[in-house]
This record gives sequence, structure tokens and C-alpha cells, in this order.
Amino acid sequence: MKIGKYEINYIQTGFFALDGGSMFGVVPKPLWEKTNKPDDKNRITLGARCLYLKSDSKKILIDTGIGSDWNDKFNKIYKVEESNPDIINALVAKDINPAEITDVILTHLHFDHTGGSTYFDGNKFVPTFPNAKYHVQQDHFDWAKHPSEKDRASFVEDRFMPLAEEGILHLLHDEFQFDDEIEFIIINGHTFAQQMIKISDSSETLLYCADLMPMHSHIPVPYVMGYDLQPLVTIKEKKEILPQAVEGNWKIIFEHDPEFAAATIQKTDKGFSVKEKYKELI
Repeated sequence: MKIGKYEINYIQTGFFALDGGSMFGVVPKPLWEKTNKPDDKNRITLGARCLYLKSDSKKILIDTGIGSDWNDKFNKIYKVEESNPDIINALVAKDINPAEITDVILTHLHFDHTGGSTYFDGNKFVPTFPNAKYHVQQDHFDWAKHPSEKDRASFVEDRFMPLAEEGILHLLHDEFQFDDEIEFIIINGHTFAQQMIKISDSSETLLYCADLMPMHSHIPVPYVMGYDLQPLVTIKEKKEILPQAVEGNWKIIFEHDPEFAAATIQKTDKGFSVKEKYKELI
């Protein structure tokens, strides 16, 4: 699909799994398992869907997936599939030259969003896209370096500190208009200073909402992850974003939905729900 000057596609970098209860917080299992079937360890399958935008002058990647070069213990806990392509192979499969990536926009620095930002070169972790500028919020970067006991396991410094050490990490301050089509919107419920990416022109809007609503099954307002640092803030943010999505007929991009890439939203007497789901961006 095209919005403004950008051709847009998604890059599926594979699948992993997280505990279903953690993914839905206080929502009872008999409700969430209707849409997300757990395995024998109560884990549900998640995708790692990145977004790729191409214009005459820019080739932009939004998030980099869970990445590779993890140890066996990590792969077993998170059910990282052996068939997962790393971000480089996923791009090549779409006929995209990784060396030409100009910008990498990171919604936040949890390992399943920035895992592919670096790779192990046999000696140390180095940037996957050394010719690109990586963009993340300063406040979030500061938090990632000194997280709480609750979310410490979500941050793996090898997956983001090499970007700063190589001088290619661009630290932003609050909401930011990247260009005519791309806007960064700050939210703080899931983690501090996460940035959603809004892509729009006069006729269409996409919202890459990262972990505000990671799957289509998170559209109902009370469906909030147990991982969220401030769940009541997440609820407030959903109440602000969802009416705009309904009014503007936005397509919401789901980073972690294993099947559906996007959906439009409707408001009914029972609250917000999916209007139409899309497996591809059209």
C-alpha cells in the first residue's frame, strides 16, 4: 500500500511465545483463550511484525523483531522457532537490501522489539544496520539502562547499547514529526516513553501501535497486559486513541498478532471491537 510518498509493507520476522495470562492481565483465561489458544505451558504464539517504508530518499524500518543469537535457555523459554528468519534474511526475502536502510525507528527497547537491532559478529554485538540512524525516546533509553525489578528481564543491553556506542542512536524528546507523513506519539502505560508511529496523508492513516494493542484481541479497553508498568494509564491511552481510530477509519497495525497484520475499529454498545481484519496491508 502507499501513503503519501511511502510504499509500505510489513516484514514478518517469525514467531515466539509468551505466557497467555501475562499477555491479558486480569482478563480470565476462558475469555482470552477463545482467540489465543495456549500450549501445554500456557504460552500463546506471538508474531514479530516490523514495518518497512520506502520513499525516493528514505528506507525506514520500524522495530527489528526478536532477533537471533539467543542461547538455548532463552529459545526454550520463549519458544523461539528455529525457522525464524533473522531481520536480514526477512528483508532479503522481500527484495530489500539491508545495507540501504536509512532509518530504524524503535518503538521501545524490549528484547522482542529491538532484538534484531544488533547481531553477534563472533566477538561482540554490533549494529545490524550500521548505515542507518536508530531513533528512540531519550526518556525510554534512560529507563532501559536502569529498569525496575518488574521489567528488568525485558531489556537486554546487547540489543541496544552498541547503537549508542557506535554513535548511531538518535535520542528524541517527546512527540516528534519525523516528516510530512510520519509522526511519533508518546504513550507511557506499557513502558515509559514508548512511541507509536502514525503514518498518514489526506486519505488514509496507519497506526503502528506496538504494545498498546499488540494483537487484535487487545482491542477491548479492559484487555491490558500484565507486563504493563501502568495498566490504568494504558486504559486511559486506549480510550484516547480508539475513538480517533473509529472516526478516521484508521488501520491499526498489530506487531504481535500471529495471523492478522491490521484491523479497522468500530464502536458498539458493548465497547470497541474489530470492524474488519486484514492479513495483508492493502
